[in-house]
Amino acid sequence: MSAIRLIVGLGNIGPEYEDTRHNAGFWWLDELARRQGGRFSRDAKFHGETARITLGGAAVWLLKPGTYMNRSGRAVSALAGFYRIPADEILVVHDELDLPPGQSKLKLGGGHAGHNGLRDIAAALGTPGFWRLRLGIGHPRTLNLAQAVADFVLHPPRRDERAAIEAELDRSLAIAADCAAGRTEAAMHALHTRPRPAAG
Repeated sequence: MSAIRLIVGLGNIGPEYEDTRHNAGFWWLDELARRQGGRFSRDAKFHGETARITLGGAAVWLLKPGTYMNRSGRAVSALAGFYRIPADEILVVHDELDLPPGQSKLKLGGGHAGHNGLRDIAAALGTPGFWRLRLGIGHPRTLNLAQAVADFVLHPPRRDERAAIEAELDRSLAIAADCAAGRTEAAMHALHTRPRPAAG
């Protein structure tokens, strides 16, 4: 893994979207900035809000696109192009329907699985070869909800789901320094290795 120089959190702008499942990437990035003393400021040149932090001994850009989700690539390609950051030095943090609340996975490249933010970033960068931190929000079918996916992601999680998501945000934030230092195996091992639940 190359050292990560840009971490992007995905979400939709506006107060009406702040607490919705689709904004899990924003939640993660906001908490990382808070812990590292970073302050976001609006940057029209990069079509979003940016912050600069030191992580794992390295300087890292944080970016929250100010476009809506399906135009996220505009902001990512603008900042990455300006600072000559290749795709494999970018980590995109996003909500993931295919993982339940309380789980997350780190991976390099792959498809977009219908996620409009990932689709647009891959198109704007000309490659899907960027890192993704997939934050589980569950799927309406697996959570026994009769909602369409588009409606599901634009609503707040239920209380128990939110608690599970927040616990996983806290857990997954612990790998941020390893990502910034390029320690792939350590980051993946820490994230993907879980203690077995106690019997009974």
